[in-house]
Amino acid sequence: MMAADGWHIYYGRDGEVIPPGVTRVRIDESVTVIPARAFYGNRTIKELDCHDGVKTVEEMALHGCRSLRRVIMRGVEVVERNAFNSCTALMYVECDKLERIGRHAFCNCKSLTSINLPSAKIVEGWAFAGCTALTNVIFGKALESIGRGAFRNCTSLERITIPLKDGIITYNDIFQECKKLKHVDLVEGEQLHGTIAALLSEEWKNDMDREIEAINQILPNTLAGNWENNEDVVGKALVIRMWIASVLHKIVHCKAQHLRYLNEAATTLQLALPNDIVNKNVLPFLELPSYTFEGED
Repeated sequence: MMAADGWHIYYGRDGEVIPPGVTRVRIDESVTVIPARAFYGNRTIKELDCHDGVKTVEEMALHGCRSLRRVIMRGVEVVERNAFNSCTALMYVECDKLERIGRHAFCNCKSLTSINLPSAKIVEGWAFAGCTALTNVIFGKALESIGRGAFRNCTSLERITIPLKDGIITYNDIFQECKKLKHVDLVEGEQLHGTIAALLSEEWKNDMDREIEAINQILPNTLAGNWENNEDVVGKALVIRMWIASVLHKIVHCKAQHLRYLNEAATTLQLALPNDIVNKNVLPFLELPSYTFEGED
């Protein structure tokens, strides 16, 4: 059915066929799941608009839709395997609530230049493999893991934003052939720098700043990765994993030192000043801003 504004309305019925020549498809309000192979191999669709109630795009739903350029799926939480595989013209994806990205979900989307995944938790193997125009990927704090070869052969990838959390990078071939990857940004960057600024010692501050920036000095000169999950071959994924562990360890160590000195200072002040002055005017300025990390005791 064609809407007044020229969009074709898709109702998700068994055997429903998109008429020849349709370029824009809007999912009807009654549909919450785009079925497997619903638009498989369609050569004319350029835009897909999902209402916020659509929660799942099933496997191979838009596989090989080579004219597809723009996808709006703000409410979608799961994109199953191969859902957008080989959508070679796809340039724009809006997916604010997307949590799980299946294997090969966006594989070979060769026109995709950047993607923002604020709610992503699980990125399965080869999810973005072969996205050769992809330069920037932004994850949010919910990210839990990135699977094997997820960004393999993303030859233009330069920057990725991830949370400071153990266990995200578990395979050494995640960034295979990503020779241009040079920058890793942290989701918690602003908060983390605020915490560092509150440290008592300039030496600690400088040490932490150097630790955080180290990855962007190391990555440009690190091999892209390897086929096997071999820790003897030091590639970008392994270096990022080691860096995350090192930063976390350093933060926990500095925070413990900082708190120990604060406690000693507070004890000295309590002996020298009346309790009401210490409690109301001194201690609040000595407290390190609250900041916790995965794996911190």
